Amino acid sequence: ASPLPLQSPTKVSCKGVGLRKFPKELGQGVKYLELSNNFIQNLSGSHMPGFGQLEYLDVCFNQLEAVSATALAQLPQLRSLLLGSNRLDRNYLANGQAFRLLSNIEVLDLSANNLESHMAGWYVGNLPRLRRLDLSGNKMTRLPAGIFRRTPRLRELDLGNNYIMEIEEGAFEALEELEVVNLALNSLHCISGFSLTQLRVLNLSHNALEFLVSEEGAEPYLLQVLDLSHNRLLYFPELPKVHYLTHLNLSNNLIASLLPGSRHPGAFVLRYKEMARFNRTLRTAAGLTHVADLDLSNNRLQMFPFTFFQSLGSLQSLSLAMN
Repeated sequence: ASPLPLQSPTKVSCKGVGLRKFPKELGQGVKYLELSNNFIQNLSGSHMPGFGQLEYLDVCFNQLEAVSATALAQLPQLRSLLLGSNRLDRNYLANGQAFRLLSNIEVLDLSANNLESHMAGWYVGNLPRLRRLDLSGNKMTRLPAGIFRRTPRLRELDLGNNYIMEIEEGAFEALEELEVVNLALNSLHCISGFSLTQLRVLNLSHNALEFLVSEEGAEPYLLQVLDLSHNRLLYFPELPKVHYLTHLNLSNNLIASLLPGSRHPGAFVLRYKEMARFNRTLRTAAGLTHVADLDLSNNRLQMFPFTFFQSLGSLQSLSLAMN
């Protein structure tokens, strides 16, 4: 048998010990099992005695291609399943079908598995208790409507470092408890009709955003942290009702004016007719009463209207470098 360094009777780490298959000889009360950095290709459990207590399983950085329903059926207590950096794009239909047995799973890592949008959607087709989902570093190009329909309790969602160009209307509709979303390092050009009022943290950095339009609804936004750095924003985004926002990063954009939709200076051009409807008032900053940290560095600002900063009563840190 391979060397199996045990930390405690319930917690076992076999990280990087050259395993080629699931160590079935363990079992008997193990709750936490770390198998990352090995060469495991499949989880097929015709006979996995003693793993009924397993709550946490880490199989990241292996060569995993196949996960069988028989194996997952024998892990009824599983709460966290980490499968990042594997080959789950292969056999995704059978694997995804097996994943429907993960009715108690709360944390799922499927990062860096070469998953396209339809594959990712198939894997998360029935995970009613899922709270945290990592789909970063895959090959997703769009978020179809209803992709998260069967993961209604999702609280944290990482979609960073994909190729997402399109978010269809209704993609996030079922996610009423969603608080943290990472969409950094994608290919988004615009966000219109943004209506996730319950979000606390939103990272949209390193995209190609030229404008962001949030929906004017009755409910205030609970957003506290918004990162829009490294985009192509042409103007200060209009953010109505973001009364809880404390951190706003707008660095490394093309912002030439702090007036929404302003045509000043002359070189600043409105590229979308949608922008034309933004009036040239100072409502821009009106909702930013709690912002403590505002980063406007590396933009194209030429002037800073005093009236803009009047409403920023909580400001503690302001960067206007490189303008």
